[in-house]
Amino acid sequence: MPYGDQPTAKVDDIEIPLLGFGTWQLEPDDARRMVAEALRIGYRHIDTAWIYKNEKAVGEGIRDSGVPRQDIFLTTKIWVEHFDRDGLLRQAKESADSLGTTPDLLLLHWPKPTPSFEETLGALNEAKDQGLTRSIGLSNFPSAQWRQAQALSKARLVTNQVEHHPYLGIGALVATARDLGSSITAWSPLAQGKIADDATIGELARAHGKTPGQITLRWLIQNGIIAIPRTTKESRARENFDIFDFELTSEEVQRMDALDRAERLGDWLDPAYRWDDPEG
Repeated sequence: MPYGDQPTAKVDDIEIPLLGFGTWQLEPDDARRMVAEALRIGYRHIDTAWIYKNEKAVGEGIRDSGVPRQDIFLTTKIWVEHFDRDGLLRQAKESADSLGTTPDLLLLHWPKPTPSFEETLGALNEAKDQGLTRSIGLSNFPSAQWRQAQALSKARLVTNQVEHHPYLGIGALVATARDLGSSITAWSPLAQGKIADDATIGELARAHGKTPGQITLRWLIQNGIIAIPRTTKESRARENFDIFDFELTSEEVQRMDALDRAERLGDWLDPAYRWDDPEG
């Protein structure tokens, strides 16, 4: 396995490292620097998107790192303005060209009512068939739209990337992933820093000699959730990666689960759709 002893989510023949490095809001210079450093630290999963405007820098960072391309899992996303067949195929090629490599995973960034799901999912599958990506998936799809998309997709949609952290439970989406044989990827897994001041997480951190961020990331991967924290600081990237030498007990996991308060920090969902009912 190219990812060493790192835990992975396996969907069919696709293995995705559970801990990745995200590049949302990273300016190109920071993206290039941090992707290279993250890979040197040991990360083997990098996430970007066309709309982040840093795909070229991400590709440069991968090459700067010296890590063999085949040892890296790389994700990018199709922006909603490119969901028509021709636009999607054009952007898929543009993204691959900017990255300087074919991504392992190509996601639809948000669900959109027009053009039809039939056209968009057909084009996404066509991108895979043309070798513009190794696998395909979704981002920010509520359960109903996820099920609809999978029903229209020839290939497995291997993940749904959504907001998830201790304050936003996603029980319905986790159940949908299980039903569809897929996985969940969490963006903003550290609640954009809010977990740093949480009393419960702080108590667990002291008990394990870890930071609140490390406790939170450990909680996610122990729940089988892929997490993609991002940072501009090399020291924080190293800290976030240092989560493979301890485990939370089942009681500690339950304490983390109980922090859910249905708090959503970022939401650009089209008004044609609605999120799953909050859990807990």
